[in-house]
Amino acid sequence: MDKGYFIFNVIAPIYGWFYQSQKKHYQGILEKVKSEFNWQEFHDILDIGCGTGALSSVFNEKGLRVTAVDPVRRMLDIASSKPENSNIKYVKANVLKSLPFEDNSFDIVIASYVAHGLKAHERKVMYSEMKRIAKEYVILHDYNGQRALMTTLIEWLEGGDYFNFIRDVREEMERHPCDVRVVDVDKRAAWYICRAK
Repeated sequence: MDKGYFIFNVIAPIYGWFYQSQKKHYQGILEKVKSEFNWQEFHDILDIGCGTGALSSVFNEKGLRVTAVDPVRRMLDIASSKPENSNIKYVKANVLKSLPFEDNSFDIVIASYVAHGLKAHERKVMYSEMKRIAKEYVILHDYNGQRALMTTLIEWLEGGDYFNFIRDVREEMERHPCDVRVVDVDKRAAWYICRAK
């Protein structure tokens, strides 16, 4: 098993403890971006790197048909154990190894706090795969440049690529090609929004 996935399997229950607070946080964010998106115009969404399922659950409550993928079985087990998530489709898959979906399968493809943990060449693979399966929008929900000391420490421990991601995200996404719109959704996070077609 990949070292990173082993760690996430171990810490999945800790993520699970924060499920309700994460859900409340995402509900607030979707409220903030409602001027950008009328969710009633969309039918289905793919949540890449869904973790314990908080964001997927919020989209489900908005009435979207939700498919949630994660490469970590224990994360998916926790997400699917929530009664309110019973109609969400969960798939164990890795965006870096291609996803089991046809081209243009989802109105929106979103990844929350995934991109910053990947190396530049991995992000390139992820952006291409997200764009392949999106009909309308590719959205990264991730850090902006206003990092906290704790974030710096955690990212260093995880061995992610946070600093390069923040510096290069717009340019990297625009190579796929798309015009990237950045919407700050809280003090330390933004939506990086790309029109898929």
